[in-house]
Amino acid sequence: MQIRPYTAGQIFDPELIEPMSLALQSVCETLRLTTSDAPSMRLVASKILELARRGIRDAPTLSTMTLKEFKHY
Repeated sequence: MQIRPYTAGQIFDPELIEPMSLALQSVCETLRLTTSDAPSMRLVASKILELARRGIRDAPTLSTMTLKEFKHY
């Protein structure tokens, strides 16, 4: 699952796109979101993007922190 469609023109280092995409996939699987849950996926993606802008760079931490934000650990 790619995060790029959710970046809305924001610039991220190419090497950061992969961990953010992995985190998006992991969180969506945990929350059982599918592509038909577009608004929910957009919310998850925006949280991952926010964390990445704050300097979080690895997929496991991005996933864990995003799930904690949604109170699902």
